[in-house]
Amino acid sequence: MLFAPYLDRWELTPDGEAFNTHSSDLMPVRCANGVPAMLKLAREAEEKLGGLLMAWWNGNGAARVLAHDTESGALLMERATGTRSLTRMVREGRDDEACRILCAAAERLHAQKAPPPPNLLTLQEWFRDLEPMANQYGGVLTESLAVFRQLLAEPRDITVLHGDLHHDNVLDFGEERGWLVIDPKRVYGERGFDYANMLCNPEEEFGLAPERVAGRLEIIAEAAAIEPRRLLQWLLAYTGLSAAWWLGDGNEEDAAHPLAVAREASRLLAA
Repeated sequence: MLFAPYLDRWELTPDGEAFNTHSSDLMPVRCANGVPAMLKLAREAEEKLGGLLMAWWNGNGAARVLAHDTESGALLMERATGTRSLTRMVREGRDDEACRILCAAAERLHAQKAPPPPNLLTLQEWFRDLEPMANQYGGVLTESLAVFRQLLAEPRDITVLHGDLHHDNVLDFGEERGWLVIDPKRVYGERGFDYANMLCNPEEEFGLAPERVAGRLEIIAEAAAIEPRRLLQWLLAYTGLSAAWWLGDGNEEDAAHPLAVAREASRLLAA
């Protein structure tokens, strides 16, 4: 059994059905003292390194790591037991509230000033796939690349980033612990980058409505204390990168959503 070595080593009891994501296998468990936890076995190197970042945050704004095997990447972390969902808030018409919760989660992470953990990627490294796709496809991807280079030339507020901060990566951990993040990437750079993803998620609700960006932009800019133009620039850069990843995989259909939001960001910047 895939999980058996860690169930034995960390004295865990299964507490639900195992499931998997595109990069990890997970099982709800309970620790020997009865505490609910989640056992995560990462299959990709990126996810394994994300576990190191979770441990570095030490439960401050992120799910607390209870045990970690650095060699295999196996991670035991506290489990979200609350019933609230940011995606559901959006569907119920409470998008403003969800945005502010996301911004507060980002602020908690960005406020930590301890020496950063090793093996972080700079934003320049993180964006390495944008230039070849911009050269191949042109259009708004060329704009995204140009804006990213402008941002990189004059960086602000450099910190450890989450790298993938969206509605399904900030979970309800109950009344005592509140909203905490999971599944970080390992990125280091300007904090504004972390807010761009919020502007185009959840995709189901916003994929066909890029015109909703402007209203959400105002809320996030105020909550995050970032000037709206700077936030729009990060949105244009981020959505260009997201589209580049999809196009690099030969998936033009999934690239359509970030490209639509990128064009809206470009239009708002021009205006």
